[in-house]
Amino acid sequence: MSGTWGLLDLAAGRLGGMALAANDEFFAPKDRLLEPAAPVFLPDRYTDRGKWMDGWETRRRREPGHDWCLVRLGVPGVVHGVVVDTAHFKGNQPQACSLDGLAAAGDAPPSGAVLADPGLADRDAESGWVELVPRTELQPDTEHRLPVAHPVRVTHVRLNIYPDGGVARLRVHGEPLPDLRALAGPEARLDLAAATSGGEAVDCSDMFFSSRHNLVMPGDAATMGEGWETRRRRGPGHDWVVVRLAAEASLERVEVATTHFKGNHPEGCEVEACSAPATGRRDTPAGGWWTAVPRSQVGPHATHAFPVAGGRAATHVRLNIHPDGGVSRLRVLGRVTDDGWRRWGASWLDALPARQAEAELLACCGSRAWAARVTAARPFGDADALAAAADEVWARLGPDDRLEAFAAHPRIGERAAAAPDAPAERPAASSALAASTWSAGEQAGVAEADQATLAELAAGNKAYEERFGHVFLVCATGRSAGELLAALRRRLGNDPATELRVAAEEQRKITRLRLEKLFRPEGGA
Repeated sequence: MSGTWGLLDLAAGRLGGMALAANDEFFAPKDRLLEPAAPVFLPDRYTDRGKWMDGWETRRRREPGHDWCLVRLGVPGVVHGVVVDTAHFKGNQPQACSLDGLAAAGDAPPSGAVLADPGLADRDAESGWVELVPRTELQPDTEHRLPVAHPVRVTHVRLNIYPDGGVARLRVHGEPLPDLRALAGPEARLDLAAATSGGEAVDCSDMFFSSRHNLVMPGDAATMGEGWETRRRRGPGHDWVVVRLAAEASLERVEVATTHFKGNHPEGCEVEACSAPATGRRDTPAGGWWTAVPRSQVGPHATHAFPVAGGRAATHVRLNIHPDGGVSRLRVLGRVTDDGWRRWGASWLDALPARQAEAELLACCGSRAWAARVTAARPFGDADALAAAADEVWARLGPDDRLEAFAAHPRIGERAAAAPDAPAERPAASSALAASTWSAGEQAGVAEADQATLAELAAGNKAYEERFGHVFLVCATGRSAGELLAALRRRLGNDPATELRVAAEEQRKITRLRLEKLFRPEGGA
Protein backbone atom coordinates (compact mmCIF):
# COMPACT_ATOMS: atom_id res chain seq x y z
CA MET A 1 0.00 0.00 0.00
CA SER A 2 1.44 3.39 -0.94
CA GLY A 3 0.61 7.06 -0.91
CA THR A 4 -2.08 8.27 1.46
CA TRP A 5 -3.32 4.76 2.20
CA GLY A 6 0.14 3.61 3.20
CA LEU A 7 0.36 6.21 5.96
CA LEU A 8 -0.02 5.37 9.63
CA ASP A 9 -3.54 4.82 11.02
CA LEU A 10 -3.59 7.59 13.63
CA ALA A 11 -6.74 6.16 15.24
CA ALA A 12 -5.26 2.69 15.83
CA GLY A 13 -5.95 1.24 19.25
CA ARG A 14 -2.29 0.26 19.68
CA LEU A 15 -1.42 3.95 19.53
CA GLY A 16 -4.16 4.81 22.03
CA GLY A 17 -6.98 5.55 19.61
CA MET A 18 -10.41 5.28 21.23
CA ALA A 19 -14.06 5.78 20.33
CA LEU A 20 -15.04 8.22 23.08
CA ALA A 21 -18.75 8.78 22.50
CA ALA A 22 -21.62 8.16 20.10
CA ASN A 23 -25.17 9.44 20.13
CA ASP A 24 -26.46 5.89 19.52
CA GLU A 25 -25.01 2.37 19.41
CA PHE A 26 -28.16 0.29 19.82
CA PHE A 27 -27.29 -2.64 17.54
CA ALA A 28 -23.48 -2.68 17.63
CA PRO A 29 -20.98 -0.75 19.81
CA LYS A 30 -18.82 2.12 18.64
CA ASP A 31 -15.61 0.41 19.87
CA ARG A 32 -15.69 -2.05 16.98
CA LEU A 33 -15.06 0.79 14.53
CA LEU A 34 -11.36 0.74 15.44
CA GLU A 35 -10.80 -3.03 15.64
CA PRO A 36 -7.52 -3.87 13.86
CA ALA A 37 -8.77 -7.07 12.22
CA ALA A 38 -10.80 -7.09 9.02
CA PRO A 39 -14.57 -7.19 9.68
CA VAL A 40 -16.28 -10.59 9.63
CA PHE A 41 -19.86 -11.77 9.10
CA LEU A 42 -21.39 -14.52 11.24
CA PRO A 43 -24.70 -15.41 9.58
CA ASP A 44 -26.20 -17.29 12.51
CA ARG A 45 -25.19 -15.00 15.35
CA TYR A 46 -27.84 -12.79 16.94
CA THR A 47 -28.14 -10.78 20.17
CA ASP A 48 -31.23 -9.82 22.16
CA ARG A 49 -31.29 -6.60 20.08
CA GLY A 50 -31.03 -8.16 16.68
CA LYS A 51 -28.39 -9.34 14.22
CA TRP A 52 -24.80 -9.28 15.51
CA MET A 53 -22.67 -7.05 13.29
CA ASP A 54 -18.94 -6.47 13.34
CA GLY A 55 -18.92 -2.68 13.47
CA TRP A 56 -20.90 0.27 14.83
CA GLU A 57 -24.63 0.30 14.09
CA THR A 58 -27.36 2.69 15.24
CA ARG A 59 -31.11 2.13 15.40
CA ARG A 60 -33.45 3.30 12.63
CA ARG A 61 -33.87 7.06 13.00
CA ARG A 62 -37.50 8.27 13.04
CA GLU A 63 -36.80 11.97 13.56
CA PRO A 64 -34.69 14.63 11.80
CA GLY A 65 -30.93 14.69 12.29
CA HIS A 66 -28.07 12.24 11.92
CA ASP A 67 -25.91 9.95 14.01
CA TRP A 68 -22.27 10.49 14.97
CA CYS A 69 -19.27 8.98 16.74
CA LEU A 70 -16.37 10.89 18.33
CA VAL A 71 -12.90 9.30 18.12
CA ARG A 72 -9.74 10.37 19.92
CA LEU A 73 -6.69 9.76 17.78
CA GLY A 74 -3.95 7.66 19.33
CA VAL A 75 -1.45 10.33 18.35
CA PRO A 76 -2.30 13.82 17.05
CA GLY A 77 -1.42 14.24 13.43
CA VAL A 78 -2.09 15.63 9.98
CA VAL A 79 -4.93 13.65 8.40
CA HIS A 80 -4.58 12.97 4.67
CA GLY A 81 -7.32 10.42 4.11
CA VAL A 82 -9.85 8.16 5.83
CA VAL A 83 -11.27 4.74 5.13
CA VAL A 84 -14.97 4.25 5.87
CA ASP A 85 -15.70 0.55 5.42
CA THR A 86 -19.31 -0.67 5.19
CA ALA A 87 -18.25 -4.33 4.84
CA HIS A 88 -21.21 -6.69 5.42
CA PHE A 89 -23.64 -3.78 5.86
CA LYS A 90 -25.75 -4.39 2.75
CA GLY A 91 -29.18 -3.01 3.54
CA ASN A 92 -28.35 -1.12 6.69
CA GLN A 93 -25.40 1.04 5.64
CA PRO A 94 -25.73 4.85 5.97
CA GLN A 95 -26.80 6.79 2.94
CA ALA A 96 -23.81 9.13 3.36
CA CYS A 97 -21.05 10.19 5.75
CA SER A 98 -18.79 13.14 6.53
CA LEU A 99 -15.81 13.63 8.82
CA ASP A 100 -14.88 16.61 11.01
CA GLY A 101 -11.63 17.21 12.91
CA LEU A 102 -10.84 18.98 16.16
CA ALA A 103 -7.54 20.24 17.57
CA ALA A 104 -8.34 20.06 21.29
CA ALA A 105 -6.65 22.57 23.57
CA GLY A 106 -3.26 21.33 24.68
CA ASP A 107 -4.09 17.94 23.11
CA ALA A 108 -6.37 17.37 26.12
CA PRO A 109 -9.75 15.61 25.98
CA PRO A 110 -12.48 17.83 24.54
CA SER A 111 -14.95 19.50 26.85
CA GLY A 112 -18.43 18.19 27.58
CA ALA A 113 -19.88 20.66 25.11
CA VAL A 114 -17.95 18.99 22.32
CA LEU A 115 -19.52 15.64 23.21
CA ALA A 116 -23.05 17.00 22.85
CA ASP A 117 -25.11 16.14 19.77
CA PRO A 118 -23.30 18.36 17.22
CA GLY A 119 -25.90 18.82 14.51
CA LEU A 120 -24.53 20.91 11.67
CA ALA A 121 -24.41 24.38 13.20
CA ASP A 122 -21.28 23.96 15.32
CA ARG A 123 -18.82 23.44 12.50
CA ASP A 124 -17.50 26.95 12.78
CA ALA A 125 -14.76 29.06 14.32
CA GLU A 126 -16.38 29.07 17.75
CA SER A 127 -16.58 25.29 18.08
CA GLY A 128 -13.13 24.51 16.74
CA TRP A 129 -14.39 21.76 14.42
CA VAL A 130 -13.15 21.81 10.83
CA GLU A 131 -14.49 19.80 7.92
CA LEU A 132 -12.05 17.14 6.70
CA VAL A 133 -14.31 15.14 4.39
CA PRO A 134 -17.53 16.66 3.02
CA ARG A 135 -20.77 14.73 2.88
CA THR A 136 -20.17 11.73 0.60
CA GLU A 137 -22.52 9.01 -0.61
CA LEU A 138 -21.82 5.51 0.71
CA GLN A 139 -22.32 2.16 -1.00
CA PRO A 140 -23.18 -1.12 0.72
CA ASP A 141 -20.42 -3.62 1.59
CA THR A 142 -17.66 -1.32 0.28
CA GLU A 143 -14.33 0.04 1.50
CA HIS A 144 -14.53 3.78 0.77
CA ARG A 145 -11.21 5.65 0.55
CA LEU A 146 -11.93 9.33 1.09
CA PRO A 147 -9.09 11.88 0.64
CA VAL A 148 -8.78 15.04 2.72
CA ALA A 149 -8.49 18.06 0.44
CA HIS A 150 -6.97 20.40 3.06
CA PRO A 151 -4.97 18.37 5.61
CA VAL A 152 -4.59 19.88 9.08
CA ARG A 153 -3.33 18.63 12.44
CA VAL A 154 -6.13 17.33 14.69
CA THR A 155 -6.45 15.39 17.93
CA HIS A 156 -10.02 14.07 17.45
CA VAL A 157 -12.32 13.21 14.57
CA ARG A 158 -16.09 12.94 14.38
CA LEU A 159 -17.68 10.51 11.93
CA ASN A 160 -21.15 11.69 10.93
CA ILE A 161 -23.50 9.21 9.23
CA TYR A 162 -26.69 10.24 7.43
CA PRO A 163 -29.21 9.53 8.70
CA ASP A 164 -28.35 6.27 10.53
CA GLY A 165 -27.03 2.76 9.91
CA GLY A 166 -23.83 0.78 10.31
CA VAL A 167 -20.13 1.20 9.55
CA ALA A 168 -17.73 -1.70 10.04
CA ARG A 169 -14.36 0.09 10.30
CA LEU A 170 -12.86 3.57 10.38
CA ARG A 171 -9.21 4.21 9.54
CA VAL A 172 -7.61 7.67 9.80
CA HIS A 173 -4.44 7.82 7.71
CA GLY A 174 -1.94 10.59 8.28
CA GLU A 175 1.40 11.82 9.58
CA PRO A 176 1.91 11.73 13.36
CA LEU A 177 2.59 15.20 14.77
CA PRO A 178 2.27 15.33 18.57
CA ASP A 179 3.33 18.37 20.58
CA LEU A 180 6.98 17.39 20.95
CA ARG A 181 7.55 20.18 23.48
CA ALA A 182 5.26 18.44 25.96
CA LEU A 183 7.02 15.08 25.78
CA ALA A 184 10.24 16.08 27.51
CA GLY A 185 12.41 18.92 28.75
CA PRO A 186 14.99 20.62 26.55
CA GLU A 187 17.82 18.23 27.48
CA ALA A 188 15.83 14.99 27.67
CA ARG A 189 16.71 12.00 25.54
CA LEU A 190 13.72 10.93 23.44
CA ASP A 191 12.88 7.98 21.23
CA LEU A 192 12.68 10.02 18.04
CA ALA A 193 11.62 7.02 15.93
CA ALA A 194 8.47 6.34 17.97
CA ALA A 195 5.16 7.18 16.34
CA THR A 196 4.07 8.68 19.66
CA SER A 197 6.94 11.18 19.31
CA GLY A 198 6.16 11.88 15.65
CA GLY A 199 8.48 9.37 13.99
CA GLU A 200 7.29 7.47 10.96
CA ALA A 201 8.45 4.46 8.92
CA VAL A 202 8.22 6.03 5.46
CA ASP A 203 9.62 3.35 3.16
CA CYS A 204 10.91 -0.23 3.07
CA SER A 205 12.10 -2.91 0.68
CA ASP A 206 9.41 -5.43 1.62
CA MET A 207 6.68 -6.03 4.21
CA PHE A 208 5.14 -9.21 2.93
CA PHE A 209 4.14 -10.63 6.32
CA SER A 210 3.62 -7.50 8.44
CA SER A 211 3.73 -3.71 8.20
CA ARG A 212 6.76 -1.46 8.57
CA HIS A 213 4.64 0.80 10.82
CA ASN A 214 4.80 -1.86 13.55
CA LEU A 215 8.47 -1.00 14.12
CA VAL A 216 7.64 2.38 15.67
CA MET A 217 4.61 1.40 17.76
CA PRO A 218 4.63 2.03 21.53
CA GLY A 219 5.40 -0.74 24.00
CA ASP A 220 6.70 -4.20 23.26
CA ALA A 221 5.25 -6.41 20.55
CA ALA A 222 2.74 -8.90 21.98
CA THR A 223 3.16 -11.36 19.10
CA MET A 224 5.33 -11.91 16.06
CA GLY A 225 2.55 -10.35 13.99
CA GLU A 226 3.14 -7.00 15.71
CA GLY A 227 6.58 -6.57 14.17
CA TRP A 228 7.96 -5.99 10.67
CA GLU A 229 8.71 -9.15 8.71
CA THR A 230 9.87 -9.61 5.13
CA ARG A 231 9.53 -12.65 2.87
CA ARG A 232 12.41 -15.10 2.57
CA ARG A 233 15.05 -13.63 0.27
CA ARG A 234 16.23 -16.13 -2.38
CA GLY A 235 18.67 -13.86 -4.21
CA PRO A 236 21.44 -11.40 -3.37
CA GLY A 237 20.95 -8.22 -1.37
CA HIS A 238 19.23 -7.40 1.90
CA ASP A 239 16.05 -5.80 3.25
CA TRP A 240 15.77 -2.31 4.72
CA VAL A 241 13.38 0.22 6.22
CA VAL A 242 13.68 4.03 6.41
CA VAL A 243 12.35 5.93 9.43
CA ARG A 244 11.85 9.69 9.49
CA LEU A 245 12.64 10.92 13.00
CA ALA A 246 10.27 13.26 14.84
CA ALA A 247 12.89 16.02 14.56
CA GLU A 248 16.57 16.36 13.80
CA ALA A 249 18.47 14.96 16.77
CA SER A 250 21.96 14.09 17.94
CA LEU A 251 21.89 10.29 18.03
CA GLU A 252 23.09 8.50 21.15
CA ARG A 253 21.67 4.97 21.12
CA VAL A 254 19.79 2.57 18.86
CA GLU A 255 17.81 -0.48 19.99
CA VAL A 256 16.81 -3.27 17.63
CA ALA A 257 14.39 -5.82 19.13
CA THR A 258 13.70 -9.25 17.62
CA THR A 259 11.09 -10.16 20.25
CA HIS A 260 9.03 -13.25 19.16
CA PHE A 261 11.20 -13.78 16.08
CA LYS A 262 12.92 -17.04 17.04
CA GLY A 263 13.56 -18.86 13.77
CA ASN A 264 13.09 -15.98 11.40
CA HIS A 265 15.18 -13.18 12.87
CA PRO A 266 17.85 -11.49 10.70
CA GLU A 267 21.39 -12.79 10.82
CA GLY A 268 22.65 -9.26 11.30
CA CYS A 269 21.81 -5.57 11.00
CA GLU A 270 23.34 -2.17 10.51
CA VAL A 271 21.93 1.33 10.96
CA GLU A 272 22.67 4.25 8.67
CA ALA A 273 21.64 7.86 9.28
CA CYS A 274 21.51 11.13 7.39
CA SER A 275 20.51 14.74 7.95
CA ALA A 276 18.22 15.81 5.13
CA PRO A 277 15.93 18.53 6.50
CA ALA A 278 14.86 19.61 3.00
CA THR A 279 13.49 16.15 2.22
CA GLY A 280 9.70 15.97 2.21
CA ARG A 281 8.18 14.42 5.29
CA ARG A 282 6.94 11.46 3.27
CA ASP A 283 10.03 11.03 1.04
CA THR A 284 13.24 9.01 1.35
CA PRO A 285 16.52 10.98 1.27
CA ALA A 286 18.50 10.37 -1.90
CA GLY A 287 21.97 10.38 -0.30
CA GLY A 288 24.23 11.55 2.48
CA TRP A 289 23.96 8.36 4.55
CA TRP A 290 26.61 7.59 7.17
CA THR A 291 27.06 4.56 9.41
CA ALA A 292 25.58 5.01 12.88
CA VAL A 293 25.77 1.33 13.86
CA PRO A 294 28.14 -0.94 11.90
CA ARG A 295 26.97 -4.37 10.80
CA SER A 296 26.38 -6.42 13.93
CA GLN A 297 25.06 -9.88 14.65
CA VAL A 298 21.57 -10.17 16.13
CA GLY A 299 19.95 -13.12 17.85
CA PRO A 300 16.43 -14.44 18.33
CA HIS A 301 13.84 -13.01 20.73
CA ALA A 302 16.09 -10.31 22.23
CA THR A 303 16.68 -6.57 22.42
CA HIS A 304 20.02 -5.44 21.02
CA ALA A 305 21.35 -2.05 22.15
CA PHE A 306 24.01 -0.15 20.21
CA PRO A 307 25.66 3.14 21.25
CA VAL A 308 26.13 5.79 18.57
CA ALA A 309 29.43 7.62 18.89
CA GLY A 310 30.09 11.18 17.85
CA GLY A 311 26.70 12.75 18.51
CA ARG A 312 26.08 13.47 14.82
CA ALA A 313 22.71 14.94 13.89
CA ALA A 314 20.19 13.02 11.80
CA THR A 315 16.67 13.46 10.46
CA HIS A 316 16.34 9.88 9.09
CA VAL A 317 17.70 6.43 9.87
CA ARG A 318 17.81 3.33 7.67
CA LEU A 319 17.79 -0.09 9.30
CA ASN A 320 19.38 -2.71 7.05
CA ILE A 321 18.71 -6.34 7.94
CA HIS A 322 20.84 -9.15 6.47
CA PRO A 323 19.54 -10.86 4.52
CA ASP A 324 15.88 -10.79 5.60
CA GLY A 325 13.59 -11.69 8.51
CA GLY A 326 11.65 -9.98 11.25
CA VAL A 327 12.24 -7.12 13.71
CA SER A 328 9.66 -6.20 16.33
CA ARG A 329 10.79 -2.68 17.35
CA LEU A 330 13.30 0.00 16.42
CA ARG A 331 14.17 2.67 18.98
CA VAL A 332 16.37 5.66 18.14
CA LEU A 333 17.32 7.70 21.19
CA GLY A 334 18.82 11.16 21.06
CA ARG A 335 18.44 14.83 21.85
CA VAL A 336 16.72 17.29 19.53
CA THR A 337 19.13 19.85 18.10
CA ASP A 338 18.50 23.61 18.01
CA ASP A 339 17.88 23.40 14.28
CA GLY A 340 15.65 20.40 14.93
CA TRP A 341 13.42 22.39 17.28
CA ARG A 342 13.16 25.27 14.81
CA ARG A 343 12.29 23.02 11.86
CA TRP A 344 9.86 20.95 13.91
CA GLY A 345 8.20 24.13 15.19
CA ALA A 346 7.67 25.57 11.71
CA SER A 347 6.16 22.29 10.46
CA TRP A 348 3.91 22.06 13.52
CA LEU A 349 2.70 25.66 13.21
CA ASP A 350 2.06 25.20 9.48
CA ALA A 351 -0.15 22.18 10.22
CA LEU A 352 -2.35 23.69 12.95
CA PRO A 353 -5.94 24.74 12.24
CA ALA A 354 -6.09 28.54 11.88
CA ARG A 355 -7.86 29.08 15.20
CA GLN A 356 -5.21 27.17 17.13
CA ALA A 357 -2.31 28.76 15.25
CA GLU A 358 -3.60 32.22 16.13
CA ALA A 359 -3.85 31.26 19.80
CA GLU A 360 -0.26 30.04 19.81
CA LEU A 361 1.02 33.18 18.11
CA LEU A 362 -0.80 35.47 20.55
CA ALA A 363 1.70 34.38 23.21
CA CYS A 364 4.42 35.97 21.10
CA CYS A 365 2.61 39.19 20.20
CA GLY A 366 -0.68 40.33 21.71
CA SER A 367 -2.09 41.91 18.55
CA ARG A 368 -4.98 39.79 17.26
CA ALA A 369 -4.61 41.32 13.79
CA TRP A 370 -0.92 40.34 13.73
CA ALA A 371 -1.69 36.75 14.81
CA ALA A 372 -4.45 36.40 12.21
CA ARG A 373 -2.37 37.78 9.34
CA VAL A 374 0.72 35.72 10.19
CA THR A 375 -1.51 32.63 10.34
CA ALA A 376 -2.94 33.49 6.94
CA ALA A 377 0.59 33.72 5.48
CA ARG A 378 1.30 30.01 6.10
CA PRO A 379 2.90 27.70 5.12
CA PHE A 380 6.36 28.91 6.06
CA GLY A 381 8.40 25.73 5.79
CA ASP A 382 11.11 26.98 8.15
CA ALA A 383 11.54 29.27 11.14
CA ASP A 384 13.45 31.93 9.17
CA ALA A 385 10.54 32.37 6.77
CA LEU A 386 8.17 32.65 9.74
CA ALA A 387 10.36 35.33 11.37
CA ALA A 388 10.48 37.32 8.13
CA ALA A 389 6.69 37.11 7.73
CA ALA A 390 6.22 38.15 11.37
CA ASP A 391 8.35 41.26 10.78
CA GLU A 392 6.55 42.14 7.55
CA VAL A 393 3.07 41.83 9.07
CA TRP A 394 4.12 43.86 12.12
CA ALA A 395 5.49 46.64 9.90
CA ARG A 396 2.12 47.00 8.15
CA LEU A 397 -0.04 47.25 11.29
CA GLY A 398 -1.64 50.49 12.41
CA PRO A 399 -1.29 52.26 15.79
CA ASP A 400 -4.35 50.63 17.40
CA ASP A 401 -3.05 47.12 16.65
CA ARG A 402 0.35 48.04 18.04
CA LEU A 403 -1.16 49.45 21.20
CA GLU A 404 -3.10 46.21 21.67
CA ALA A 405 0.19 44.30 21.54
CA PHE A 406 1.81 46.69 24.03
CA ALA A 407 -1.09 46.18 26.47
CA ALA A 408 -0.29 42.45 26.70
CA HIS A 409 2.96 43.24 28.54
CA PRO A 410 3.44 43.95 32.25
CA ARG A 411 5.17 47.08 33.43
CA ILE A 412 8.90 46.73 33.94
CA GLY A 413 9.28 45.46 37.50
CA GLU A 414 5.84 43.82 37.61
CA ARG A 415 5.03 40.15 37.12
CA ALA A 416 1.54 39.85 35.57
CA ALA A 417 0.69 40.55 31.95
CA ALA A 418 -2.68 41.62 30.64
CA ALA A 419 -4.02 38.97 28.25
CA PRO A 420 -5.66 39.92 24.94
CA ASP A 421 -9.06 38.46 24.30
CA ALA A 422 -8.68 35.11 22.54
CA PRO A 423 -10.63 31.89 21.99
CA ALA A 424 -11.74 30.35 25.28
CA GLU A 425 -9.66 27.21 24.68
CA ARG A 426 -6.04 27.48 23.67
CA PRO A 427 -2.92 25.32 24.09
CA ALA A 428 -0.93 25.89 27.27
CA ALA A 429 2.13 27.14 25.36
CA SER A 430 0.16 30.02 23.87
CA SER A 431 -1.88 30.98 26.91
CA ALA A 432 -1.55 34.21 28.88
CA LEU A 433 0.31 32.07 31.43
CA ALA A 434 3.04 31.32 28.86
CA ALA A 435 3.39 35.00 27.97
CA SER A 436 3.51 35.92 31.66
CA THR A 437 6.17 33.27 32.31
CA TRP A 438 8.24 34.56 29.42
CA SER A 439 7.86 38.14 30.70
CA ALA A 440 9.22 37.09 34.08
CA GLY A 441 12.25 35.50 32.41
CA GLU A 442 12.80 38.48 30.18
CA GLN A 443 12.81 40.75 33.22
CA ALA A 444 15.20 38.54 35.18
CA GLY A 445 17.61 41.47 35.46
CA VAL A 446 15.09 43.34 37.60
CA ALA A 447 14.75 40.51 40.12
CA GLU A 448 17.87 41.52 42.05
CA ALA A 449 17.19 45.26 41.97
CA ASP A 450 17.15 47.12 45.29
CA GLN A 451 14.04 48.83 46.58
CA ALA A 452 15.22 52.29 45.57
CA THR A 453 15.67 51.22 41.93
CA LEU A 454 12.28 49.48 41.92
CA ALA A 455 10.67 52.65 43.29
CA GLU A 456 12.31 54.72 40.55
CA LEU A 457 11.08 52.24 37.91
CA ALA A 458 7.54 52.47 39.29
CA ALA A 459 7.64 56.26 39.21
CA GLY A 460 9.11 56.22 35.72
CA ASN A 461 6.42 53.81 34.46
CA LYS A 462 3.73 56.15 35.78
CA ALA A 463 5.28 59.21 34.17
CA TYR A 464 5.76 57.36 30.88
CA GLU A 465 2.13 56.18 30.73
CA GLU A 466 0.83 59.64 31.54
CA ARG A 467 2.90 61.07 28.69
CA PHE A 468 2.37 58.40 25.99
CA GLY A 469 -0.79 56.54 27.03
CA HIS A 470 0.72 53.03 26.90
CA VAL A 471 3.07 50.81 28.87
CA PHE A 472 6.83 51.39 28.59
CA LEU A 473 7.91 48.60 26.28
CA VAL A 474 11.51 47.47 26.02
CA CYS A 475 13.24 44.21 25.08
CA ALA A 476 14.52 43.50 28.58
CA THR A 477 16.30 40.19 27.91
CA GLY A 478 19.86 40.30 29.30
CA ARG A 479 19.55 43.87 30.63
CA SER A 480 19.95 44.99 34.24
CA ALA A 481 17.47 47.07 36.19
CA GLY A 482 19.83 50.05 35.95
CA GLU A 483 20.04 49.76 32.16
CA LEU A 484 16.26 49.55 31.88
CA LEU A 485 15.79 52.58 34.14
CA ALA A 486 18.26 54.57 32.03
CA ALA A 487 16.41 53.62 28.82
CA LEU A 488 13.09 54.67 30.37
CA ARG A 489 14.43 58.05 31.38
CA ARG A 490 15.99 58.62 27.97
CA ARG A 491 12.81 57.74 26.07
CA LEU A 492 10.67 60.06 28.18
CA GLY A 493 12.19 62.83 26.08
CA ASN A 494 10.78 61.49 22.81
CA ASP A 495 7.75 62.98 21.12
CA PRO A 496 4.72 60.60 20.91
CA ALA A 497 5.19 59.69 17.23
CA THR A 498 8.87 58.89 17.69
CA GLU A 499 8.19 56.90 20.84
CA LEU A 500 5.50 54.81 19.13
CA ARG A 501 8.08 53.82 16.48
CA VAL A 502 10.69 53.02 19.14
CA ALA A 503 8.25 50.91 21.17
CA ALA A 504 7.14 49.10 18.00
CA GLU A 505 10.74 48.13 17.27
CA GLU A 506 11.13 46.82 20.83
CA GLN A 507 7.96 44.73 20.34
CA ARG A 508 9.43 43.34 17.12
CA LYS A 509 12.56 42.23 18.98
CA ILE A 510 10.47 40.63 21.74
CA THR A 511 8.33 38.81 19.19
CA ARG A 512 11.41 37.40 17.47
CA LEU A 513 12.72 36.02 20.78
CA ARG A 514 9.34 34.56 21.72
CA LEU A 515 8.92 32.82 18.38
CA GLU A 516 12.11 30.95 19.23
CA LYS A 517 10.75 30.06 22.68
CA LEU A 518 7.43 28.96 21.20
CA PHE A 519 9.12 26.04 19.45
CA ARG A 520 10.92 24.66 22.48
CA PRO A 521 10.05 22.92 25.75
CA GLU A 522 9.64 25.15 28.78
CA GLY A 523 13.07 26.27 29.88
CA GLY A 524 14.60 25.45 26.50
CA ALA A 525 15.25 29.00 25.34
